[in-house]
Amino acid sequence: MLWPFNQFKKPHFSPRGTIEPIYGMIVAQTREPLFYRHLNVPDTVEGRFDLLILHLWLVLRRLRGVGSELSQALFDRFCDDMDDNLREMGVGDLAVPKRMQAFGEAFYGRTAAYDLAWSESDDRLAEALRKNILNGAHPDSAAGLAAYAGRVAASLAALDDKRLLGAAWTFPPPVQQGLAT
Repeated sequence: MLWPFNQFKKPHFSPRGTIEPIYGMIVAQTREPLFYRHLNVPDTVEGRFDLLILHLWLVLRRLRGVGSELSQALFDRFCDDMDDNLREMGVGDLAVPKRMQAFGEAFYGRTAAYDLAWSESDDRLAEALRKNILNGAHPDSAAGLAAYAGRVAASLAALDDKRLLGAAWTFPPPVQQGLAT
């Protein structure tokens, strides 16, 4: 009986189907060697985790205007990935919840610091990145990471929602040409 009217229903989308390629792009970008070679991000589990959080935060900032369901799905995918990684590293079932809680606290602490710094100045963002990703060292690299975050945010802001959700985009390179050392 509803057949003639169902053509006006909003198309159903699967957040998982939308989020999976976006999360895959985030993970792939955090593996880019230029972060570790030229921006002094520590090539450690912690360094890669912190870089993942930076990229996740940047994408979540852009998704704010699209919908909380997608943001939640992306965060849930991150949590699933962290759980899987812990188990692959041999962390026992009893320790996983405690480690996941630590990941959540790290995520929320860093993203709150980045949000606050973003609203204040590029120098504040560089300082937050220096503290959280570069272990308090390398002020020039922190400025480079802050500039990179600005390029990513601008690139994501320029996308229409369809391109964003279709994962029809790429992250800009971590280091601008001519600036690599």
